[in-house]
Amino acid sequence: MSDTAVRRTYKDSLFRMVFREKTELLSLYNAINDTSYDNPEELTITTIDDVLYLSLKNDISFLIEEILNLYEGQSTWNPNMPLRGVFHMSQLYQAYVKTHHLNIYSSKRLKLPTPRYIVFYNGTREEPDRQMLRLSDAFIKREEQPFLECKALVININYGRNPELMEACRKLHDYSYFVSRVREELDTGVTLEQAVDRAVKHCIKKNILREFLEKHRAEVKNVILTEYDEEEHLRLVYKEGYEEGREEGRAAGMEEGKRAGAAEGRKKAVLELLEDLGPVPERLVQKIMSQEDSALLSKWHKAAAKADTIEDFMRKIE
Repeated sequence: MSDTAVRRTYKDSLFRMVFREKTELLSLYNAINDTSYDNPEELTITTIDDVLYLSLKNDISFLIEEILNLYEGQSTWNPNMPLRGVFHMSQLYQAYVKTHHLNIYSSKRLKLPTPRYIVFYNGTREEPDRQMLRLSDAFIKREEQPFLECKALVININYGRNPELMEACRKLHDYSYFVSRVREELDTGVTLEQAVDRAVKHCIKKNILREFLEKHRAEVKNVILTEYDEEEHLRLVYKEGYEEGREEGRAAGMEEGKRAGAAEGRKKAVLELLEDLGPVPERLVQKIMSQEDSALLSKWHKAAAKADTIEDFMRKIE
């Protein structure tokens, strides 16, 4: 398993673990909305496990004061969050209608909670403190007033970002610090298991997530060590590339399509790893995308997983 690859994804389930208790979730809600609710029982958890085919493990949804909140932790940059939000919100509203025995065919307009979708991003790609992603930006044909819209507010929670928010929610600050500490330990060259052990000990000593880490130490370690399966990741990427290649190569025959798809999958896998290291030069992107040698692409993938910087990768493949 590649430490670089693991670094991209282990935070997701950890986010849900840290904020699964109502008290912590209410504190996060207050910090974001500048409110002062103090009764956790005013908050109703509405999280749906394994939504559709997405199998989300990093989302939390809840109701408070007629606001339907969907919070999601993400360590990999994804411009398609609004589309995911549409899928997820649809499931949440269906559950709401069913739970409250509402009749969607009623002659009276139903009253529904207001949706609010927030993504907490802590990947290594440089992103602003806050930004709004819109579903309509993905529409092939743009309209001034789209018939369907979904907005996702993306908040950068990497350590040192959004200081006012971190100050308002101590648990978010501590979560951000812990993630940063694991990264720092990994950068020293130790194994992921050693990095987690060191980060846990350090944070407990500094009273960072102390109670949580002491209580869930084994669970936290297990989540981080098992969350990311590189082979499964590559299988999905290759499958995506295969589907694209199969369509492109249908006229030339199925076997050719399979080969094209596998190559496309390897190219995407290499670029995904490099994007976590920083902006990828256009000439390097073109070099990777123009390469059709599967064996060479596999070598490049291994080099990208081990590289510390874009320049380091370029030296390895020269």
